[in-house]
Amino acid sequence: MISIRRARPSDALGIATVHVWAWRNSYAGILPDAFLAGLSVPRQTVHYDGAIRAGVGVYVATASGLDLPGGTTPRIVGFATGGPVSARLRPGKRLAEGEIETIYIMDDWRDRGLGRRLMRAEGAHLAAAGCRSAFLWVLRDNPNRWFYSRLGGKPVAEQTIKVGGAPVVQVAFVWDPIERLLQASPTAS
Repeated sequence: MISIRRARPSDALGIATVHVWAWRNSYAGILPDAFLAGLSVPRQTVHYDGAIRAGVGVYVATASGLDLPGGTTPRIVGFATGGPVSARLRPGKRLAEGEIETIYIMDDWRDRGLGRRLMRAEGAHLAAAGCRSAFLWVLRDNPNRWFYSRLGGKPVAEQTIKVGGAPVVQVAFVWDPIERLLQASPTAS
């Protein structure tokens, strides 16, 4: 069985493991090898523990039961984070009122609707916080960026940032109004 739920502090290690694995897998050849090799599960665990305890909207996809071999305990196979955009933290024109900051799913668990379910959970979290629109940034060279268009996101901006010392282009996708994300069709992703 696959479940989507709000993360607990005890989930931080599982989230960090997915984060590091997903970056190394998705961004190989896009980001510097040394940067990817230097990603640290312990550092990411501390980061996500702090985010969860601070009330950031962190949601996890967990697999259990028949979806896991040998009756092992539930395990985190994906996650997403997000929250309202603070004008104090993002001066200038905001792309939307809420931001989905991260979404990562282990390769073996893709094409099961988890991404759509995590995006909807984040959208619901943002809507409950009063956000009427949402956005996210994705690396232009990310082979999975088509997913956001299929969920109704519209590409509205590009910018070059540095990750691991390398310049990379990222694209902003926006859902305005946020209901476009909340009503994303199960057949659209």
